[in-house]
Amino acid sequence: MQDEPEKMLAERIDEKALRERLDDPFYGSKRSILAMQDGEAVGRIEYHFYGCLQDGYRMAYVDWVYVLREYRRRGIARGLFCEFEKDCVRNRIDQYYLIRATNGEAERFYAGFEGAQMGEEPLLRKNMG
Repeated sequence: MQDEPEKMLAERIDEKALRERLDDPFYGSKRSILAMQDGEAVGRIEYHFYGCLQDGYRMAYVDWVYVLREYRRRGIARGLFCEFEKDCVRNRIDQYYLIRATNGEAERFYAGFEGAQMGEEPLLRKNMG
């Protein structure tokens, strides 16, 4: 948040609330993979699995992927996705998706995904609060 606040979805981090969410069963299906360098997290991918009971289709949604600016272009994000995809294979996931960033750097990164489709898909958003 300090390095690139314009790329963050939240305005600030409430560390106490974040720690409480770690124990909240609602967030129990979240998974994170960290990229570590000298004992410090330099990147993270967060995702969850879900499926359709009717047809058994198994999906994953990538909630967040981020690598600190000074560690970019070193293959860290690609490595995070590689580990994520291994987890998808282990869990027999049929498809994963994400809402990708549209800045130039992100577009170049996602353009390198083999076998992925990128399109302008419509979204419905409804606030429940």
